[in-house]
Amino acid sequence: MDQIQHKFVQVQGLKLHVAEIGAGPKVVVFLHGFPEIWYSWRHQMICLANAGFRAIAPDYRGYGLSDPPPVPEKTMFGDLISDLLAILDFLEINKVVLVAKDFGAKPAYLFALLHPERVVGVVTLGVPFIPPGPGPSQYQKYLPEGFYISRWQKPGRAEADFGRLDAKTVVRNIYILFSRSEIPIASENQEIMDLVDLSTPLPPWFTEEDLATYGDMYEKSGFQTALQVPYRSLYEDINITEPVVEVPALLIMGDKDYVFKFPGMEAYIKSGKVKEFVPGLDIIYLPEGSHFVQEQSPDEVNQLILTFLNARIWS
Repeated sequence: MDQIQHKFVQVQGLKLHVAEIGAGPKVVVFLHGFPEIWYSWRHQMICLANAGFRAIAPDYRGYGLSDPPPVPEKTMFGDLISDLLAILDFLEINKVVLVAKDFGAKPAYLFALLHPERVVGVVTLGVPFIPPGPGPSQYQKYLPEGFYISRWQKPGRAEADFGRLDAKTVVRNIYILFSRSEIPIASENQEIMDLVDLSTPLPPWFTEEDLATYGDMYEKSGFQTALQVPYRSLYEDINITEPVVEVPALLIMGDKDYVFKFPGMEAYIKSGKVKEFVPGLDIIYLPEGSHFVQEQSPDEVNQLILTFLNARIWS
């Protein structure tokens, strides 16, 4: 971990934190999900650097060590895409492979569609490419009112729920919830944080030291921007008329990932429908994998990413 370097890049009036290790022209940029930060890619960054790649992991605006936007409730996915472009320009990087987890899949694929000259490949974990449109709204049609995304989309509700606890406990609870194979859904008179008992242990691959690192970062940043993007920005209109991604791509899914329980998601992935939008997509399933496969099974995920990079991008 000590060999990972940290810098701040001035982007659109904000200081954004960037973690980096390795050197050379083969550049891989890692985009985190929620409740994650750059640190969730620690295992992959070190492995790729040792294999001759340059690995970069920013914290999104309002996450981790990056500055919060002046008006968090107006932050959108488009801002994350603009930030990424500005970071690459600042670092004078022309072409990258994007590796993204969870909601990071959305800015990764949108960036590849909007700036195809800058992206030579995309890897996502836990979430496939979902074409722009009303997709997320479909989930609410089939899931109860206590569906966690529905709850977190309501300004004030999640803030009150999270505000009863310190940041470390909020992250702990979400890691436990998202490691399960069922979608977090609260009953009518229950909050999402109440779905986890204080006696529930952390997943065995997630240490107290890891939790402390996340807790410290969210104590700094809070959850305001994190609730806005992704949860309150899902209906943002990104003007893309031809949502077909032409670069080589890889989707890594844990078979026990709760995302498979989203209405229609398993059929969308396993039927091959997703390949209508990403023709060059390979899909790999990890039998024991949860939503956090890159932290749960780092060696296995590292090897999958390296194989993809060496066979399909820089062969």
